Amino acid sequence: MIGHLLAQVAPSDLPPLVLPKVAYSAILPEIIVVVGALLVLAGSSLARRKGPAGIWALLTVLISMLAGASSYRLWTRITDHGPFHAVADAVVVDGFSIFIFFVILTAVILAALVADPYLRRENLDGPEFYVLMMLCASGGMLMAAANDLIVLFLGLEILSISLYVLAGFHSRRAESREAAMKYFVLGAFSSALFLYGVALVYGATGSTQLPEIAAFVANNVVVNNGVLLAGLVLLLVGLGFKVAAVPFHTWTPDVYQGAPSPVTGFMAAAAKAAGFAGLLRVFFSTFTLLRLDWQPLVWVLAVLTLVVGSVLALVQTDIKRMLAYSSISHAGYVLIGLQAGSSNGVAGSLFYLFTYTFMVLGSFAIITLIGRKGDGNHDLDAYRGLSTRRPALALAFTVFLLAQTGVPFTTGLWAKFYVISAAVEAHSYALALIAMLAAVVSAFFYLRVVVLMYTRDEGESDAQALPRIRVPVTVGAALVVTVGFTILVGILPSSLMTFARHATLFL
Repeated sequence: MIGHLLAQVAPSDLPPLVLPKVAYSAILPEIIVVVGALLVLAGSSLARRKGPAGIWALLTVLISMLAGASSYRLWTRITDHGPFHAVADAVVVDGFSIFIFFVILTAVILAALVADPYLRRENLDGPEFYVLMMLCASGGMLMAAANDLIVLFLGLEILSISLYVLAGFHSRRAESREAAMKYFVLGAFSSALFLYGVALVYGATGSTQLPEIAAFVANNVVVNNGVLLAGLVLLLVGLGFKVAAVPFHTWTPDVYQGAPSPVTGFMAAAAKAAGFAGLLRVFFSTFTLLRLDWQPLVWVLAVLTLVVGSVLALVQTDIKRMLAYSSISHAGYVLIGLQAGSSNGVAGSLFYLFTYTFMVLGSFAIITLIGRKGDGNHDLDAYRGLSTRRPALALAFTVFLLAQTGVPFTTGLWAKFYVISAAVEAHSYALALIAMLAAVVSAFFYLRVVVLMYTRDEGESDAQALPRIRVPVTVGAALVVTVGFTILVGILPSSLMTFARHATLFL
């Protein structure tokens, strides 16, 4: 029957099949990361012998550096010829996407250096961890380059599914399995809400492509835009979950505490950068004409995120939970840049994301070492007297904590300064004041750890002190890079800020 019907249809009656032209050079960084991950997985599966120690981390670093070099070539291309679209206009190559590429690839390199000795210490060494991390990075990069809400959703799912598995990677720890399950269940709800938001935006505008949505908003006066605003709210909820904005933050403390320490650092850096890439592109670039509708919502989210993150961090006795609430507070500062709705605000947010990557991964590199075998030694008392056992580690951790506080001569000062300045320029004086007060509150719990590291119990002798902590070469290299960047860019921030401003101009 079906064959008879098909025979009645002449070939000329069928519409021509038009395939989109794919400019592979435009998506080469994503291709390098994905293909590299697949080659690592295939190579490890086909190899007859176990590779030498550190080979998977080394390959991950090399693949990420190759993707970074490809990203730099795209940067020089768009600097000369301007941004361009690819893959049937579903992907855009501009300065904004390239900037986020560098943030995510930097997080991959640093996390690989920190994870290598951790995985060997916990008898988890193998290529799977690095493959998942690279696939997660490819999802974040796709989110940064998305020019269509469907592509943005695909990138979000690639990133999220990889993170679910990474959170539960230490399968012998019940806390790790619990963290993965909580993250998966709550993440599934947020993904569904995001997809509902996409459907509502499509229903209101007739398209999922961001330029077409922006053109619809610009060329049409909608008397009743309730469907479109509902879609915006659901998009904000879905991406707000990924960046751990309050009240969508409830997963963060438990997942940060239970996940393997290198995963927590990578999640805090890469997932936050990818989530904010989606937020900034969708709201600032696409719905800029509706800013009077979404700015109050972002204002409320920023205030709640700043206050809740700073206050709840005060009562934590676990260092990973404390930094989880600290990460929530930092998300509030990045939201300030979005709420400003200006190019200076977005540039400040990009600067914040880049510098925070070094601060948080450096912090979790030290937490990974202090956690010891089993990754369970994360009580604040474990840091008491660290300066007597490992003065260099104590000094490095002090630099990271002070940078997150926002003291002078660190990147944290300029990160907070740029976003708060953007809020003042946008006349959001109350938000700027709340941000400064939140910084004062956060100084207390950061300095509490610093004081612990430089004090020890009375009567404790050197023989009673905990044994010295061995610092692997890769972790030492990561700490040198992160500390050097935090101080050097803290003294000379103009180059990075110029990069962020140029990226914002292309957006």
